[in-house]
Amino acid sequence: MPASSHPARGAIVALVSTPGRVAACALALALGSALAAGSALASATPPRPRFAAPALWATIDVCNTKAHHATIGIRGSMPGTGDAGESMFMQFRVEYLRRRVWTNIGSSGTSFFEEVGDAGAASRQAGLDFTLASKAGHHYLLRGVVTFQWRLGGHTVAATLRSTTAGHRAGAGAHPPGYSASVCSIAANRRGSFVITPVTPSAARRAIRDASLTVQA
Repeated sequence: MPASSHPARGAIVALVSTPGRVAACALALALGSALAAGSALASATPPRPRFAAPALWATIDVCNTKAHHATIGIRGSMPGTGDAGESMFMQFRVEYLRRRVWTNIGSSGTSFFEEVGDAGAASRQAGLDFTLASKAGHHYLLRGVVTFQWRLGGHTVAATLRSTTAGHRAGAGAHPPGYSASVCSIAANRRGSFVITPVTPSAARRAIRDASLTVQA
């Protein structure tokens, strides 16, 4: 069809003789504007992480060793998006098994969201230790949960979480080296307290925390 048979984009169509044809042309113009706006929005949408990526996991890399008595270490790994303008954050939480239900230790047993680096990297890891500072006498079966966030300009553009599973390779901090488990059993008295202490994360720009937190179990 010759190019002259179509009105130019944005041309006035009110002089077309058939009202139905006017409506059709007006609708086409509206749809064209909407598609253009949608394309502009799509191009402005930040890249999203792949939630099925092998680099997205949480694991226990320390569990009540001689060097880390009554301590559970939780480590997370998250994939980047290729956009160095995005920042990646992790939050660590300990849960214990109570009457066959995984239960939060308490609000103070959850770390703040901590920045672990920009999303330009292929993946980043970070970890945090939770130490049960008390005498033996009561057993806890523990697991970790890590919440992951990708942020751009102070806004969360993607988020997900993972509970701890075995079979992962920690970049640093595992004791013994290569240790990776889904749960951790620790003995403590019924009124023991959990003390959160920092672990230096690999591939992160700074340590997770300077201060410790204490919560009652």
